[in-house]
Amino acid sequence: MIRCILIDDEKNALEMMEWLIKSYCPQVEIVALCDSSTQGIEAINRLKPDVVFLDIEMPNLNGFDMLGKFDKLFFDVVFCTAYDQFAVKAFKYSAIDYLLKPIDPDDLKATVQRIEAKKGSQSKEQIELLLQVLKDSNKTTPQRIALTTGDGLIFVPTSEIIYCEAQSNYTQVVLQGGKKIVVSKVLKDIDEVLSGPDFYRVHSSFLININHIKKLIRGEGGYILMDNEAPISISRSKRQEFMEKFEKF
Repeated sequence: MIRCILIDDEKNALEMMEWLIKSYCPQVEIVALCDSSTQGIEAINRLKPDVVFLDIEMPNLNGFDMLGKFDKLFFDVVFCTAYDQFAVKAFKYSAIDYLLKPIDPDDLKATVQRIEAKKGSQSKEQIELLLQVLKDSNKTTPQRIALTTGDGLIFVPTSEIIYCEAQSNYTQVVLQGGKKIVVSKVLKDIDEVLSGPDFYRVHSSFLININHIKKLIRGEGGYILMDNEAPISISRSKRQEFMEKFEKF
């Protein structure tokens, strides 16, 4: 059984979350319901849960401030939020689980399944990365990203990513210096997180960092040469759009 604590200052939200877990996640045992951060901290220290479902916006101490009271996170965290699209992207950057309110039962079940398959709980580094991404919402691309691998998480500077290549149900992330990281996500998921001014999906199999382009080979069989000498194909459907984008740099 997964032992969990629910923390939300809204009574209706607490009761709804309790009902959803009891109805759709029989493998989860609710050991405490808390309507304040102070109560949540006490319950976490006393009951030592496996996971905490945590509301972000709460009076006195919000969800982030509450987690800051712990020297080390010995439990998983699932943020329950009504945040906007950018904030959701920030959660993905830091590889932290979240549920959007109103919570969908299928999303809840999928989140619980991910927690069951995890090796270890979240780290404070993930929380710090999440806060940094949220703080830098006016900037182009966050400085770091948490990559989910079969062994855990690897934090890498986004500027060091040269390109990402689809490999069936996984993605290979190629970094400066020749290092390659196999990520436990499909390229579409990586694209949703990294896409923006610095990253561009030039092919169904490739997402590139524009800052690492060395040369653009034009013509019918045109391709991109990255600064690690890797040739990257441009799909026919993306060619014109990319040429126009590249010419702006």
